[in-house]
Amino acid sequence: MGGPSAEREVSLSTGHMCAIALREAGYTTVEVDADRDLAEKLVAMKPDVVFNALHGRWGEDGCVQGLLEWLKIPYTHSGVLASALAMDKQRTKDTYRAAGLPVVESRLACKDEVRARHVLPPPYVVKPFNEGSSVGVWLVMEENNGPPQLDDAMPEVVMVEAYAPGREMTTSVLGDRALTVTDIVTEGWYDYDAKYKPGGSSHVIPAQVPQEIFDACMDYALRAHQALGCRGLSRTDFRWDETRGLAGLVLLETNTQPGMTPTSLSPEQAAYCGISFPELMRWLVEDASCQR
Repeated sequence: MGGPSAEREVSLSTGHMCAIALREAGYTTVEVDADRDLAEKLVAMKPDVVFNALHGRWGEDGCVQGLLEWLKIPYTHSGVLASALAMDKQRTKDTYRAAGLPVVESRLACKDEVRARHVLPPPYVVKPFNEGSSVGVWLVMEENNGPPQLDDAMPEVVMVEAYAPGREMTTSVLGDRALTVTDIVTEGWYDYDAKYKPGGSSHVIPAQVPQEIFDACMDYALRAHQALGCRGLSRTDFRWDETRGLAGLVLLETNTQPGMTPTSLSPEQAAYCGISFPELMRWLVEDASCQR
C-alpha cells in the first residue's frame, strides 16, 4: 500500500482497511508501504500472497505486477497486461471500441497544444491519460474564456475527451459476475474530494434507473472487464444522459484496483450482494495468482 503515486494517501487508507478485514478473515497480515526497497522486503518476508492495495502509477499500471511475476509471488487483482491497458485511458477507449462498447470522442494531445487552442469543441475534459481518482482533471465548458491554461504539474501528453453530460454510475465485477449498479449523486463534478471525503457524494444502490439502463451497465461492465483481460475485482464507470435513453449511456473507464476506503463503491456493492468486507478480502486472496 502507499507507494509514490499521486494517489498515495488513498492507497494508505485502502491498505489499512484491507489489512483490518484480512486479519478478521483469519489471515496473518503485514502492512508494507511500497518504496524502492519493495523487492528486497518481499524476498525477506516470503509472503504466500501479496494483497495489492496500491493505486495509481507503479502500483496499478503493471509495474508492481511485473515485479511480483518476476518474484513468482501470487497477487490479487489484474495482471500485467490488463493493468497497463486499463491505466492508459486512451488505449482503454480503443479496447472498448473494438469490443463494441459505447464511448465519447477522445484524443491524446501535447500540453502546449491544449493550452494554445481548443483541441475539441467545448465542452470537453482534459486529464492525465494514466492517473486515477480524478487527479488533474480539467472541465472546459462553453462559457470559459479560451483553452485551459494547464499547470506545470500536468504531464506533457494529456487526454482530451468530449464531455459526457448526465448521471454518474458505476458497476463492479467480481470474477465473472457483475454485482449491481450505483448512482453517484454529487453537488457538482465527481472530483477527488467527492470521491474520498465523507459527505462528498451519496450513493444510491441499486440505481433507480430504467431496467434497460441497469441491464446495459451490468452487461457493459462485464464485457469491459473481459475485453481488458481483468482478473479478480474491477469497477467500470459510466455517464448516462437520461434525455437520450440507451444512446446516452457511455463508458468512462475501468478501475482494476477499486478503492477500499470507508467511502468506496465496490465494497458497498459487494455488501449489497451479501458479501461482507472480510468475505470480499478472502475471495480476492483465494483468487490471487502470478499468471498474467
